[in-house]
Amino acid sequence: MFRTLIYFFKLVWDLLKKNKDLKKAEKLEKQGRIKERDALVRPIVQDWAQKLIYNTKSTVEVIGSENVPKNQSIVLIGNHQSYMDIPLLLGFIDTPLAFISKAEILKVPIIARAMKQMQCEFMERNNPRQSLQTILKAIENIKNGYSTVIFPEGTRSKGGPVIDFKPGSFKLAFKSGAPIVPISIDGTWRLYEDKKRINAGHIRLTIHNPIETSKLTKEEMHELPEKIRDIILTAL
Repeated sequence: MFRTLIYFFKLVWDLLKKNKDLKKAEKLEKQGRIKERDALVRPIVQDWAQKLIYNTKSTVEVIGSENVPKNQSIVLIGNHQSYMDIPLLLGFIDTPLAFISKAEILKVPIIARAMKQMQCEFMERNNPRQSLQTILKAIENIKNGYSTVIFPEGTRSKGGPVIDFKPGSFKLAFKSGAPIVPISIDGTWRLYEDKKRINAGHIRLTIHNPIETSKLTKEEMHELPEKIRDIILTAL
């Protein structure tokens, strides 16, 4: 328990130290200096995310880094084991990433500030109209060059079997025309969900070959969720 308290203290302390730079990023955004903002935010987020993993004394193995396209926005689609999946991807995939989060996270000021600067979007799940607007914004972000992470299971498996993928999750890729890069996450659940306290473990992140979506037929779109789930399962 003491180790877990120390871990979360470091998490908050590291984030507080980055608050000054995040405020600077906000000013750059207001001035329309978006490229400068992005260049400032990316190393801040990557450094903090890596510390979230390494402070658990865990090790990370990344397979297939070369499969992440350069200078092109993508939609990363993977299985969802743990709260630690997001810092894993932000810290160890070498491209700026955003994701769709629950609107409740906006109540945590510093984290919300960082996520906004990453072009994350916030969804109120009990508000269909707002949810649709969030999806449309996320699609526009992808078209503007910001890659996005999707977990089509819709919940964390916590080390259990991979749940069937929700086809609606793939609309971001289909509507934006961005390539899908399947990812397999194995081991993050051991860092917290396994015993409800911080533990060390080995994480393996496998990045599979990208799949183009811009010219898929309706039949191919219909088949793709199961196809991608099968690809992800090969590395678990």
